[in-house]
Amino acid sequence: MTAFVIMQVDVHDPEVYETYKQQAPISLAAYGGRYLTRGGALEVLSGSWPGERTIIVEFSSIAAGRAWHESKEYAPARRLRDQAASVNVVIVEGLVDYFDPEDLHEEE
Repeated sequence: MTAFVIMQVDVHDPEVYETYKQQAPISLAAYGGRYLTRGGALEVLSGSWPGERTIIVEFSSIAAGRAWHESKEYAPARRLRDQAASVNVVIVEGLVDYFDPEDLHEEE
């Protein structure tokens, strides 16, 4: 089942963070990760959302996402990330099957 690593990032050292952005993707391939978002435009629609950037990385499973985040390949980039920014990181399990709202109309 797919899983998503979601990071809320508030950068306080842009120079170091730029180095992180160059290094982080190198470690993803070995764990099957792929970026879905990488800090694009963000608009809070309701409530509050900490961080100025949101990053979402898709993995084949929670185990794969956790393995990447804790890996020796990602460790150097992770140290840069933690030096350059305040970060909240979660991993969440995806849906077994894609939900299409149009399917609700087929039952009528």
